[in-house]
Parts: sequence; structure tokens; C-alpha cells
Amino acid sequence: MKSPTIASLWRYPVKSMMGEEMNSCEITEKGLLGDRAFGLIDPATGRLANAKNPKKWPRMFQYRAAFTKPPQLECPTPPIRITLPDGTTVLSKDEDINERLSDSFNRTVALSSPSSTGVEFEGYIPEEMKELENSGSVFTRESPQGTFYDIAMVHVITTSTIDALRKLIPESRIEPRRFRPNIIIDVPEGEGFIENEWIGKTLKIGEHVQLKVVQGTARCVMTTLAQGDLPRDQNILKSIVKNNAGQFGVYAEVITDGKAFIGDRIEIT
Repeated sequence: MKSPTIASLWRYPVKSMMGEEMNSCEITEKGLLGDRAFGLIDPATGRLANAKNPKKWPRMFQYRAAFTKPPQLECPTPPIRITLPDGTTVLSKDEDINERLSDSFNRTVALSSPSSTGVEFEGYIPEEMKELENSGSVFTRESPQGTFYDIAMVHVITTSTIDALRKLIPESRIEPRRFRPNIIIDVPEGEGFIENEWIGKTLKIGEHVQLKVVQGTARCVMTTLAQGDLPRDQNILKSIVKNNAGQFGVYAEVITDGKAFIGDRIEIT
């Protein structure tokens, strides 16, 4: 039987912006090093800008963030470069960074790092998504303390789950980037939504890293939004709700830190 392996590693330097793919990455107790290192705060509310509420933040996916150099353990976080929708770039270290971003978003925002406390963010449940409870409403949640994450530190998806959704809705473009995973695991002999079976189990990655799978990932409107050349597609969320109770992928916590590489074998216990 072929072992599962890491197929892709992703981090998103700014919450809800497009991210960057890596060949390797340090994984710490707070997730992949540099992941969600920054976020945009709305000074009017103190809340975190989030693509989960596209009624308020409709263009988050038109921005792309990348580090100017890879972050290192126990070193100051390096600057990030943000590519704006018009193709121009700004650096997090620029004195006028908040002014430039505010002009681009057409509303006041402030680029921030996580504090020692949690921060609230909003999400929107589309009115036309009658399959979901409270459709047409806006909800408020709080990120885990000292982070800009939604729930847990690492988001994992398998090739098996991606392939399963492609078979269910072949007319839709099912690309991993729609789901913003940190780790994509290639499961050569897996079928269906295989991560459902991993909840409560440990993923040992390579020689050192261990993750504890804590819960399924409840999907939201973000999976339906346009991203680059990917069109808006509500059938994606509708199919996930219908065929897997709204879950797609899993969240995990870090038990043992270390460095992960593309191709690392994964043991599930």
C-alpha cells in the first residue's frame, strides 16, 4: 500500500488574501511559519477584514501577499509584498502602507499583526443558500487567542476529497486554491471524503512533525467566490453541504513542531 505524502504546502501571509506555495516550511505550535502573520483591521469596528463576508469585503481575493524573503524561526518577521488589484505593489514596511491599502479598498484599513488576544471577524451566509441555516444573515466569531485563524492552526485537504467533489460536480472547476489549505496530502489509494475518518487521529509528517486532527472544516461562502480565473460558483458549496454535511477537509493542531517538505511521507495513527 502506498503511503500518503505531502503534495503541496501553502501559507497566506495576510488573512483572506491570496497566498504563496512553498517547497518546505517550518511548522510551529501556531501553524506554518508566516501563515496569517498579518491581517487588515477595520478601525471603525476593530474587526478583522475577512472574505467570509463578501458583502463588506468583496475584493479580498484580488490581493496577493508574499514574503520578500522566507521567515525564519526566532527572527523578526520579514516584510511582505502585497500585489493590489491594479498590479501595483506595496511593502508592509512602507510608511504609507495603511494609506495605500485604504485607498485601494476605498475604506480605512490598518495592516496589523496578531495581538495577545483574539479578534472578531464577520461572516455572511448567502441568502440564496437555503441549504444552510440562517441564510441571508451575518455572524460574528472570534479568532483563537493571539492569531488570525478561524479555528485551528493547520488546514489539511486530501487529493481524495478534491477528486470526490470533481466527480460529483464535473461541470464546476474544483481547484485546491478555492479551499485555502495549508497542506494538501496525496492519498494514492484513498477514495471519497477520507479526512472524515481522521478526526481524533495523529498525522506524523516526515521525521518530526505531528498534527492532531481535531475537527472537520465547515465550509462557507469563500469556496464559491471568484479567484483569478476561477469563476463564482455556488454549486460548490451546495454540493459540499448535500454530500458531506458541509465539511471539506479537516483542521489540525500541532503536537510536535519541525520542518515539512513536499514529498514527506505521512503516517496516520
